Amino acid sequence: MVSEKVAAELRSSVRGDVVLPQDGGYDAARKVYNAMIDKRPAAVVRCTGAADVIAAVRAARAEGLSVAIRGGGHSVPGFGTADGALVIDMARMKGIRVDPSSKRVRAEGGCTWGDFNHATHAFGLAATGGIISTTGIAGLTLGGGIGYLTRGAGLSLDNLVSADVVLADGTFAAASVDRNADLFWALRGGGGNFGVVTSFEFALRPLKNVVAGPMFFEADDAPQVMRAYDAYIESAPRELGAFFAWQIAPPLPFIPEDRHGDTLCALVACWTGAPGDADQALAPLRDAAPIVAQAVGPMPYPAINSAFDGLVPPGLQHYWKAVFAKGLSDGAIEAHMQHGQKVPVVNSTVHIYPINGAVHDVAPDATAFGHRDAKYAMVIAGMWPDPAQNEANIRWVREYYKALAPHAEEGGYINFAAADDTDRVRANFGRNYDRLREVKTKYDPGNVFRHNQNLAA
Repeated sequence: MVSEKVAAELRSSVRGDVVLPQDGGYDAARKVYNAMIDKRPAAVVRCTGAADVIAAVRAARAEGLSVAIRGGGHSVPGFGTADGALVIDMARMKGIRVDPSSKRVRAEGGCTWGDFNHATHAFGLAATGGIISTTGIAGLTLGGGIGYLTRGAGLSLDNLVSADVVLADGTFAAASVDRNADLFWALRGGGGNFGVVTSFEFALRPLKNVVAGPMFFEADDAPQVMRAYDAYIESAPRELGAFFAWQIAPPLPFIPEDRHGDTLCALVACWTGAPGDADQALAPLRDAAPIVAQAVGPMPYPAINSAFDGLVPPGLQHYWKAVFAKGLSDGAIEAHMQHGQKVPVVNSTVHIYPINGAVHDVAPDATAFGHRDAKYAMVIAGMWPDPAQNEANIRWVREYYKALAPHAEEGGYINFAAADDTDRVRANFGRNYDRLREVKTKYDPGNVFRHNQNLAA
């Protein structure tokens, strides 16, 4: 707990709110996106800027508390909170400044990709973000950053130019290739192990509108859809982003009403090249099998980046598993067919994201992201509203993962890892694990920042 003395000092030194267990807003302040998480932190500090973050970290040190860092709050294991921890909540830190002349943007750690895309789109610029716009830029970037633009622009962390960080001793550090280069290297793939990143500077590229959307196919056609996708994405133009998904058909106007609620497979595409070239670029995907329904067309880039937000509202139960893979073998496709058609509710899904193209241009040791030799990052994303279904739906995720693991690489994307994946930390960080441990020891020897895929565990 936080002593009265430290609580008083903290309240006098921050502009944001300091919420303690005895305060009226405590239950609301401790909630995170995953309703399965029910933790009771010692305090929640709703920071308004880097000065508040510094004060909060120093208060945690004074009380001997660990620090849980909350940006967008989407962490599936609920790393944005913890029993007895001091929570640094950056949701109010949403400052964004775009410099169109240099094609750079600086965004604070509480920004979501929706905030980011709104600001950059006004200038006809973008960087690789996620698939759901309510996801925070901080957690996604620090763990990798897979999205529609990955094949052409690299991971989110490949677009990171610099970061401002509050370290475990409460000091402030700027990190880039020229300043604290070891810290900058580790931030790009090492997660939240090293400090609280209060702002991120990204390089942007011109992008205004795209041709994008989902194509739905019969579940029985999934093997040929996956094989066509696997063959095409190997050498497809880098302007093409696309992923395979299992999806119960939601009640959307473009889907025939008599198919609402049916389990289908899908390819979700995003073409960033010349609009006139879209039909040719998308043809190998469209021709994979007879299409049940589709909604592919021109739209602003932020529209595709938020198209599936309605399926993932706050307050769902979440349990996910992830693997990397170098391809889609017959055994992997068989595992997907066995378990993908059992997707339990409309919110749950399985995605097969490509991480080739520009991701493979970067040397494996240039950043901390340790799986640049993989072709795919796959996620079994169990999400459902009813806690009564927890046991059955967690079992679906685990059985799916067990069937898929023999046909995949060791380790999975840390942004998709579950709370019970702590025994996989070395595999999840991959080839750069030992070097990451060295940087962790230098910048956080006391493991203050341990509510994450933890390098000191």
